[in-house]
Amino acid sequence: MDYQALKKDVIQYSKEIGIDKIGFASADIFESLKQRLLVQQALGYQSGFEEPDIEKRTNPELLLPKARSIIAIALAYPSKMKNPPRSTKDDRRGIFCRASWGQDYHTVLRSKLKQLEEYLQACAPGAKSKSMVDTGELSDRAAAERAGIGWSGKNCAIITPEFGSYVYLGEIVTNIPFEPDTPMEDRCGSCNKCVDVCPTGALVQGGQLDSNKCIAFLTQTKGFLPEQYRSKIGNRLYGCDTCQTVCPENKGKDFHLHAEMEPDPEIAKPKLKPLLTMSNREFKEKYGHVSGSWRGKKPIQRNAILALAHFKDTTALPDLTMLLHKDPRPVIRGTAGWAIGKIGDENYKKELELALEKETDEEAAKEIEKGLNMINK
Repeated sequence: MDYQALKKDVIQYSKEIGIDKIGFASADIFESLKQRLLVQQALGYQSGFEEPDIEKRTNPELLLPKARSIIAIALAYPSKMKNPPRSTKDDRRGIFCRASWGQDYHTVLRSKLKQLEEYLQACAPGAKSKSMVDTGELSDRAAAERAGIGWSGKNCAIITPEFGSYVYLGEIVTNIPFEPDTPMEDRCGSCNKCVDVCPTGALVQGGQLDSNKCIAFLTQTKGFLPEQYRSKIGNRLYGCDTCQTVCPENKGKDFHLHAEMEPDPEIAKPKLKPLLTMSNREFKEKYGHVSGSWRGKKPIQRNAILALAHFKDTTALPDLTMLLHKDPRPVIRGTAGWAIGKIGDENYKKELELALEKETDEEAAKEIEKGLNMINK
């Protein structure tokens, strides 16, 4: 079979179905990545959301027997919201990161990859393939870097010359021996802005991330947010874009190429107070289609409470008091108690004392006590 001609056909077809960038790479073992991952594991820098088996993350043949090449794709997403709603003193708003604007990117990319796989099968009936997006075993960034989609930036994102780092990534491992493309030269140079401004110091150095300190990771955890990070989270409900927004390569980059990726401003930048009392059904109906909903409503509600504390929003005190007394989840009760203390209205001291008396969860009680101590200062 003429694989060079097939490669050209695949590239052409990818454009027809709305893939913004495509590249091809060998399916050789990712040796340098393997060494980096072993170091990350030894240092305890992994988030726990990754595939735990480093061999599977770095050896495509373990995912598809007789794998010969990888097709990497990228889709550009918007960096600016049209007519963003304003946060007001009486109606403060939170923010979802750009990667959670519009329809869940896993769904969008899987659809494109499925179309590509079906096209491959039609052109080469003996073709075998396995596609992945984000939650697959293989590292999307490593595949994209090797395939020449972009270079791996100091902010641990793939940066493309055309779209900056505002791209979603996915890949197909296949037994078709496509000729590999040339990886791109690193253009970060001496720039260190992302490392310097990371709110929590999660970027230990260029290209090395301590996931456990990363706000994008912290916003997705379900327990009490460690106190040292609460002032750093600001009004972020899900994810963090700081290391992208400061990147010079992203300056002026804003692409609106896919209707399904356009944000609904009321979802991407929602009012905080209504989030506090939202039922599971309401949450699924309103936010179920965005990637930021994958952990459920609890982390989003906890982050909304922290955002209200960040704003010192006194109008939220009645809602927070209701959560303090009535919510069945210790994390929400305790965080509400801490937030009431952070807002610092002495009129709510009795509410905290009452809640502390009847609190049965040890961690929640500690948080309520911290709230009391802040008011007593």
